[in-house]
Amino acid sequence: MPRVWEVPVHDSTRVRDARVAAEHAAAAASLDEPRTAVAALVATELATNLLKHAGGGRVLIDVVAPPVLAAGRDADPVVQIAAIDHGPGIADVAEALRDGFSTAGSLGAGLGTCRRIAGHFELHSVPGRGTVALARVGAALPRTGAGPDAPGLTAGVRAGGVNVPFGGAEYSGDAWAWVRSGDRVTLMLADGLGHGPEAALASTAAADALRASAGLPPAEALRRLDGALRGTRGAAVAVAQVDLRAGRLRFAGIGNVGARLCAAGVWRPLVSRPGIVGVHRPGTLREEEAVWGDDHLLILHSDGLPSRWTPPPETCRPCVDPAVTAAVTVRDASSPARPVRDDTAVAVLTSNPSDR
Repeated sequence: MPRVWEVPVHDSTRVRDARVAAEHAAAAASLDEPRTAVAALVATELATNLLKHAGGGRVLIDVVAPPVLAAGRDADPVVQIAAIDHGPGIADVAEALRDGFSTAGSLGAGLGTCRRIAGHFELHSVPGRGTVALARVGAALPRTGAGPDAPGLTAGVRAGGVNVPFGGAEYSGDAWAWVRSGDRVTLMLADGLGHGPEAALASTAAADALRASAGLPPAEALRRLDGALRGTRGAAVAVAQVDLRAGRLRFAGIGNVGARLCAAGVWRPLVSRPGIVGVHRPGTLREEEAVWGDDHLLILHSDGLPSRWTPPPETCRPCVDPAVTAAVTVRDASSPARPVRDDTAVAVLTSNPSDR
């Protein structure tokens, strides 16, 4: 059952907590000593940056699947470090990433250092709304811009997500995962009933069962997951599958996991059936189908987001890293004065612009 680390950063003592959390995550991902040191340094720099430039924020650290899946082999996990704030934002992102740039009288090496040493780094900022900085550190992290000489990489799609445990708990009752079988790529999000370790056991069981059901269509995968979750609290689960060759999306869900598909800037909901996977599965499951193209984007989210949440138009940007889109979604759906009241996970599937 994987840990999720959320570190509120409102004073200098929490910078060390972010570094230690990154070291623990690196151990969970079986990273070697040099990569562990990189993860620790990135977490330290991002936490320090929150204090200097945003008046505080939070660092989310998780062990996740890479944003691009290779064919024919298991994906090596990576450490994902996201710094999220509701600060003043950055007017010139490119300038902020330049080594030596600073607005706080410091050396100005933080963000530039993170971009240079992490396997992947991206910065998203809107003046007046805040900033998301996201880094991944892994032993052999495939890059989304890999060319034709990188065999086996999934052409056309990438995925990412963030997971926020309720009340700073060690475990989140939510989990997301994605798998590939030939030309089929499947994204799943599970919301275990309640909070804490028992809910996390249910959602983790769903993620593990998905890996053994990678080639199955969504409705059949949900039936398999239902058997795997017997004896747990159960979970709400949504499964979306893209057939890359056919350019089609298939979706099925049970429970209150939200699903929204964007095509050409227009959002549409994908509807789940009532029930609880592992406890009460509907007798019949209906799959929705839709076209999948280069301008499409899919968001799955647990009910930690407000029930009336609707993605803003600017969210529909496949060119943005999917985990950044997920982190921005979490940031904009809450605030320090209006925190979320549940475990919150958001997973995003997009086209891969570097493969067009």
